[in-house]
Amino acid sequence: MPINIPILLTWLRVALIPLVVGVFYLPDTWLSPYSKGLASTAIFIIAAVTDWFDGFLARRWNETSAFGAFLDPVADKLMVAGALLVLVEFDRVNAVIAFIIIGREIAISALREWMAQLGASKSVAVSSLGKIKTMAQMIAIPMLLFSDTLFGFIDTRMWGAWLLVIAAVLTVWSMFYYLRKAWPLIKEKAGPVF
Repeated sequence: MPINIPILLTWLRVALIPLVVGVFYLPDTWLSPYSKGLASTAIFIIAAVTDWFDGFLARRWNETSAFGAFLDPVADKLMVAGALLVLVEFDRVNAVIAFIIIGREIAISALREWMAQLGASKSVAVSSLGKIKTMAQMIAIPMLLFSDTLFGFIDTRMWGAWLLVIAAVLTVWSMFYYLRKAWPLIKEKAGPVF
């Protein structure tokens, strides 16, 4: 396993995941509910910034690696899944929305792994639709973690909820996009269903 700054940043993101979730379980005598939301939001944003930064540095310093390519999406999916689960528990996200997003991530990860084994990983490479979905998700989740009024007039819970619904719609849309692109090879390699 190569060790470099981009991979260390990815490991940092993995290490921050329990903090995003765990801060909500601290006693109210340690942190008020408002402070818990603020702390969790700040930690999530730091983790999201490391996601952008580790990729940028890996490309700029030519330190990309197979391990980094594996670990980066795993860290992203764990971060999103952990945040969504805590948001479901505290009734800030509908479980169906969380299931759609997490389920799609698992399905597309499995599809990408299978396509890579067939030597056709480029057919399910990240699309611009997937990037827009990720952006909506990464704005919605911290808003829902904070779940209060920002600057005295922005209802982050309402805006976060709408953005997450948009992300869920884009999640389904992008899943069908990837499946459609992979379908000819799936049909060829899977053989008859029965």
